[in-house]
Amino acid sequence: MKITIGLTTWTEHPALINDKERPVTLNEYAQHLPTVEVDTFFYALPQIATIQKWLVQVPESFQFIVKAHRGMTLHERGQEKGELEQVFHRYKQIVSPLVATGQLKTVLFQFPPYFDASPEDIEYLRLVRLWMGKLPVAIELRNQTWYRPGTLKSLLSFCRELHFTLVAADEPHGIVASVPFVLATTNPDLVMMRLHGQNTAGWTNQGKSWRKTRTLYKYSADELAAFRDQIRGLAPQPAELCVIFNNNSGKDAASNALQLQRLLGVHFTDLAPRSPEQIDLF
Repeated sequence: MKITIGLTTWTEHPALINDKERPVTLNEYAQHLPTVEVDTFFYALPQIATIQKWLVQVPESFQFIVKAHRGMTLHERGQEKGELEQVFHRYKQIVSPLVATGQLKTVLFQFPPYFDASPEDIEYLRLVRLWMGKLPVAIELRNQTWYRPGTLKSLLSFCRELHFTLVAADEPHGIVASVPFVLATTNPDLVMMRLHGQNTAGWTNQGKSWRKTRTLYKYSADELAAFRDQIRGLAPQPAELCVIFNNNSGKDAASNALQLQRLLGVHFTDLAPRSPEQIDLF
């Protein structure tokens, strides 16, 4: 099983550039990690030229996880079916450079908390597969109805049927606005973990600082060791397991990612050549 590790966005990880107070470039990021999650697509679709600029900054083996547009994840309810299908069509055009080079790891559909295990939303997941065609799709569900004892087994089977990667999300548990961490191989090509942290107070905070405090968390050595053990014990093993750290409100994601890499004994090959000032950092 191939193990890859990445972060959300590439600019906000000073640990990768000796804690310098400036944005990290994509090339600098690619000197340390083999994949990145990009949320730009959720808010607005970038120009194809922008994606082409990304590709020249990274090795051919580097891969992108790109979020689905908010319209595709029903953050905007009430859209006409024909209108939705056109959004999917446009989206596939935009990501075509990544597909052509083999650098699209998956498209991440992070559904809103009100997207639940209702017949309508289950049928929408079938539409997602239809409209996405053969493109790789990962889904992150944020409503507890999907994880009820009588529903979870059906959810796993459903994801296997549609060739969806069901994201295992680590977040505060036991509260209304969260789901349990379920690590399972629903797609033989890719299993994906997204680690948001365990900041319960930040997770439930609905104030202006919600986005800043939600992922304010640093994983301990014991917590990372527990993830290592779960990864090693996963069966059946997929071709690849990808771990994305999203606990970056306090700039902890990069250091935690590098810690987990060491715990797993994983060595990433074919990274971007190190800049002279980066060679002695790690």
